[in-house]
Amino acid sequence: MLTLTLPCPAKLNLFLRITGRRDDGYHELQTVFQLLDYGDTLTIEYRDDGKITLASDLVGVNNEDNLVIRAARKLQTLTQNPNLGASLNLEKRLPMGGGIGGGSSDAASTLVGLNHLWQLGLSLDTLAKIGLELGADIPVFVHGKTSWAEGIGEKLAPIQTENCWYVVLKPDCHVSTAEIFCHEQLTRHDSPIKIATFLEGGTGNSCEPLVRKLYPDIDKALIWLEQFSPARLTGTGACVFASFKDQVTAQTVCEQRPREFSGFVARGVNTSPLHQALGLLTELS
Repeated sequence: MLTLTLPCPAKLNLFLRITGRRDDGYHELQTVFQLLDYGDTLTIEYRDDGKITLASDLVGVNNEDNLVIRAARKLQTLTQNPNLGASLNLEKRLPMGGGIGGGSSDAASTLVGLNHLWQLGLSLDTLAKIGLELGADIPVFVHGKTSWAEGIGEKLAPIQTENCWYVVLKPDCHVSTAEIFCHEQLTRHDSPIKIATFLEGGTGNSCEPLVRKLYPDIDKALIWLEQFSPARLTGTGACVFASFKDQVTAQTVCEQRPREFSGFVARGVNTSPLHQALGLLTELS
């Protein structure tokens, strides 16, 4: 029985600038996707009967709408081999609607894992293109590098970020990305910046003023976390984060959080735990 167990790491948007809106409704942006050493876990078991199943249910999400199933079926269709199948089991740790890429990371690990398990030999570029059809954040998880991103988030350039620890807090609310990107008060024409500007400390999130206005709990979380370190919104939210130089300090802050916020501590990494796991598997095979 062939089985893979793979990490599905979270990401943070260290900054987010919306620089325009395309004719198709998508927004042009600039961001840095910071990968974390914390996330969901996906187990994939090989099947030779062509069936693709998902053992774990997400509240409010039909299995057939889950990005894990959609990614697996899309890859299966492209193989043109009706016998290739998989039993999938997803252990969720990342909150839904948090802006930390949980569903996208799950889908990317599905594509990368099945490519390995089914021995398809597809390149990461090919898998990223498949993933992009399902979600704009999937390519960065497929490539597995902390990256500077432009376009709608699919134009990626690996970037080295400082070794630090993050406190990530999730208020008890769910932010609709579609709602934020369609809102008339969203700032859509920020001036583009250079990577050097970011490295010199240029940050900010075009969505943050609007999200803070629409979601008081997120505003409250940012105000609380700001006591300890500059706090920011990731993506369109709902998660907020702050960075710290060591794990002990980050853990101490996280443990002090108000009870209405869930949260975790994670280390920023420049190479995805997914690719570290696959590299180890390749060495052992």
